[in-house]
Amino acid sequence: MIDHVSITVSDIAIAARFYDAVMAALGVPAVGRDEHWLGYGLRADSASPERSYLSIRLGPVPEAATGRHWCFKAPDRAAVDGFWRAGLAAGGEDDGAPGLRSQYHPQYYAAFLRDPAGNRVEAAHHGQ
Repeated sequence: MIDHVSITVSDIAIAARFYDAVMAALGVPAVGRDEHWLGYGLRADSASPERSYLSIRLGPVPEAATGRHWCFKAPDRAAVDGFWRAGLAAGGEDDGAPGLRSQYHPQYYAAFLRDPAGNRVEAAHHGQ
């Protein structure tokens, strides 16, 4: 459903450390950067419409919104665990340790973090 998402952070260098770590844990490539922008994933095109892309842009600190978050698909449960560990090591805050979230469905395995700018991010795997 999501083609691409853009979010803002107030410090691009701190964000790069965090997003480089969590995206690597999920197997998502960093595809570009400069002093105002970071890009991860691959843009969709006519040959690959299933692709997704994340753009992180320098801007004001995002307004707090507990219910707003971005969830990244993980290839397996180990990648969810790696996302969470890498995010903590790179300056993120724990917002829900890896584990089953059976309120969504019996195999929903996810972890939640706050990035250094306060954005809430999740990684989820839907299989065993």
